[in-house]
Amino acid sequence: MSERELTRVEVLAQVDDGRLTVDNAANMLELTRRQIFRLLRRYRQDGAAAIRHMARGKPPNNRIHKAKRDYALSLIKESYADFGPTLAAEMLAEHHGFKVSRETVRKWMQEDGIWLSRKQRRTFHQPRLRRECFGELVQIDGSDHRWFEERGDACTLLVFIDDATSRLMELRFVASESTFSYFEALESYLLKHGRPVAFYSDKHSVFRVPKPSEHMTGMTQFGRALAELNIEIICANSSQAKGRVERANRTLQDRLVKDLRIAGISNMEDGNAFLSGFVDRYNAKFAKAPAKPDNLHRALNIAPDRLVEVFCLRDKRYVTRNLTLKYDRKSIRLEVNDLTRGLVGKYVDVYEMPDGRIQVRAKGVALPCSIFDPHQQRVTHAAITENKHLSAVLAHIKAQQDKELMPPKVKPVSAKNNYKKNGRRNNGWNTLADRKRIADSKASQGCDS
Repeated sequence: MSERELTRVEVLAQVDDGRLTVDNAANMLELTRRQIFRLLRRYRQDGAAAIRHMARGKPPNNRIHKAKRDYALSLIKESYADFGPTLAAEMLAEHHGFKVSRETVRKWMQEDGIWLSRKQRRTFHQPRLRRECFGELVQIDGSDHRWFEERGDACTLLVFIDDATSRLMELRFVASESTFSYFEALESYLLKHGRPVAFYSDKHSVFRVPKPSEHMTGMTQFGRALAELNIEIICANSSQAKGRVERANRTLQDRLVKDLRIAGISNMEDGNAFLSGFVDRYNAKFAKAPAKPDNLHRALNIAPDRLVEVFCLRDKRYVTRNLTLKYDRKSIRLEVNDLTRGLVGKYVDVYEMPDGRIQVRAKGVALPCSIFDPHQQRVTHAAITENKHLSAVLAHIKAQQDKELMPPKVKPVSAKNNYKKNGRRNNGWNTLADRKRIADSKASQGCDS
């Protein structure tokens, strides 16, 4: 019996014993006096069991026949095995004329093992033990947030956190997650702490090539720089795998935002100057002691002044017979000398520095060059942009639109065929009527002669 039915039996027993009036029983059970008398008569005749619902334990009147259930399941297994219950019910009604509710289809598919409930489909991420040594694994991530609230624009905070101790190793405000922004944060990290064993990141395109091919090395610019520094990069398969930095982001989005508000900071420059003191306070409160006292950070394997050659974009470009090469929609012209003459038909290294300078090198030697007829750098029509770069790209587009007040010049079709004006001007004498009149006069002169 249900709880409601047990309550009715208890109240009816009090009414039958004379301890409770019919009116009070009706108020307690929220029923009419007539219904109380009906229930009381059934209670006196057949006992407490008569109060139970008469349809309990009996098959429903609107039940679907077992043959129809088997037919529907056979259709689902044959044609819609990977469909969800809602879509499977729609397909059954549209293509087979079998109309049944999606919840009934869901129950059938669960009973037959075709569909798993949300509870059964739930995946569990078991906590991973910390690394034992400081500097063994450093988790890195970027958190796009309104760090300055309404006082400034949204930006990204790059977070470096040690896996063994939960210490914040490096914080830096940047416009967006880009290769150069990570280069800048990594250089500051290396100068402060040295080289860790490995970095642990997500599958952002800065760290991993999304779709490598046989013509690619499969290594990004950031990965190439880490390889030169003898540091490993590991990409996590899920956000939960690098949960330490994700939880730190959540804490920073609460505490750091309020500290910046109290300090009255509203831009990235002042924010980066404020972060050093915040990191010390954060680590004093939340940092843990490592399982082993060893520090696995290593000294730099190159001179600090040569880090600029590591933290840049590198690529190889083909030198044409005109001693020119293409890079980033620019045409770069090499100066003619004894070294560059032998580079025709060969590949050279192109270095793009963080400040925008471009260097061309062959076997480590910088070549004198100049940018020939550079194109205006702008976002092209229908350019593919990642979500984490969207804020920075929109800001760049707005700046370009503010500059380009003049509408673009539309050239006629004749200009595409290399048509050039000869400078002669038509004063109206070269019309069709004038030409006909001149021809008639010449013909009449010929007849007179």
